[in-house]
Amino acid sequence: MLLLILGLVIFLGAHSVAMFPAFHGRLVGALGPNRYKGIYSLVSLVGVVVIVLGFGAYRADGLIQLWSPPTALKHLNSLFMLVSFIALAAAYTPSGYLKLRLKHPMLVGIKAWAFGHFLANGDLGGMILFAAMLAWAVVDRISFKWRLAKTIDLPAPRVLGDVMAVVIGIIAFLGMIYLHPILIGVNVMG
Repeated sequence: MLLLILGLVIFLGAHSVAMFPAFHGRLVGALGPNRYKGIYSLVSLVGVVVIVLGFGAYRADGLIQLWSPPTALKHLNSLFMLVSFIALAAAYTPSGYLKLRLKHPMLVGIKAWAFGHFLANGDLGGMILFAAMLAWAVVDRISFKWRLAKTIDLPAPRVLGDVMAVVIGIIAFLGMIYLHPILIGVNVMG
């Protein structure tokens, strides 16, 4: 469990630096933008690896079940995952009304993923993982409002961006239904 928590501290710590604009600016200034991005990426990757290893070790030792979520919450998680994949796709597709409305679609996607999984998992490790990711995404979204000195002008929204986000999101959602048992070891359809 400590390895999982260490991974979360590393990963979320790296992703929290931008919440402190003065510190972030000093780091980028001292290291240069490319070196900063390289170190940020490496630390983030290390965090992900430690999270995966930590969660794997936790599962191998036996889940610490705190409660048994009702089947309805597991089905509700599927809806949150569909929303999550569409929001994540909206973050990277051309500007559409979804991106405009969601303001920060990547964080919306992370919050939907984390909240849905938090509801659907009643074990301690899962609850720590998903609660930490959800809390970070909420705090990051709140900080996003005050840390930007200027408004980011997005191109005029086009329906094509929304269509792309929905289609890509649905394809990714269906792909994850297939891959989840292989990558995570949990059949989401069973």
